[in-house]
Amino acid sequence: MANRRITMDENTTSEPSTRYLQRPDGRVAYSVVGSGPLIVTSPGMGDLRESFRALSPALAAAGFRVADADLRGHGDSDASFGSYGDVDTARDLIALVEELGGPAILIGNSMSAGAAVWAAAERPDLITGLVLVGPFVRNPPGNPFVAALFRVLMARPWARPVWRAYLPALYKGRRPADFEQYRASVSAAMKRPGKTAAFSRTTRTTHAPAEARIGEVRGPVLVVMGELDPDFPDPRAEADWIAGRLDATVVMVPEAGHYPQSQRPDLVVPAILDFARRVAADA
Repeated sequence: MANRRITMDENTTSEPSTRYLQRPDGRVAYSVVGSGPLIVTSPGMGDLRESFRALSPALAAAGFRVADADLRGHGDSDASFGSYGDVDTARDLIALVEELGGPAILIGNSMSAGAAVWAAAERPDLITGLVLVGPFVRNPPGNPFVAALFRVLMARPWARPVWRAYLPALYKGRRPADFEQYRASVSAAMKRPGKTAAFSRTTRTTHAPAEARIGEVRGPVLVVMGELDPDFPDPRAEADWIAGRLDATVVMVPEAGHYPQSQRPDLVVPAILDFARRVAADA
């Protein structure tokens, strides 16, 4: 799925070419499809921008310009960055919106939801709305021993095989028809020089900066949470906690885990499209 190329105009295909946003210590890869009001997507830790492969083409077909960005150190982005985490991702997203001529709606999955919250608090002039999917916007309570074990497992040389083995558990419920192919792409991306080390560093991120600024977000927010998301002891309770602090609308997705955008696009695409249309109309 990496380094895709097309022969047609990007507005007529869901297979856009890879572009690069130059940052001070590396490049962030992204692709653009469609034309119209801007939407920028950002995936979770250990994932690729193709995580939105079922969502972004539908948004583009509905009249939006959609930019799917890889995290720094992931996918087609460089692994030369000196730091990784919510604030770093947020600053990359802000820079990408500026590059593409915002304002924009941000769609963040997992850790990128925390980055989207931070970006919206930092630049309310650029961010018109947020869609938070399987969102980590605060550090979950946990067992210190389990946290230490996770850090060991996410270090080299175990990180790539452990992540490949663990990924199916995050897709609790329905899996996309192309799940095995996609999992192979995620694993292959990690084989590139420096990518496993970048992933390992990303696993050490804290969501405290996002939680500290969640009260500053003023724009419309949609929370999309899989009912079976294994990253949260009670997915509904976490979604409601976020909604209470952001005055957000919550969509709970049945038969979906941490990636409802690819597990249940039949439910998630209409919900996000309706939200995006309302935000664009208000803007």
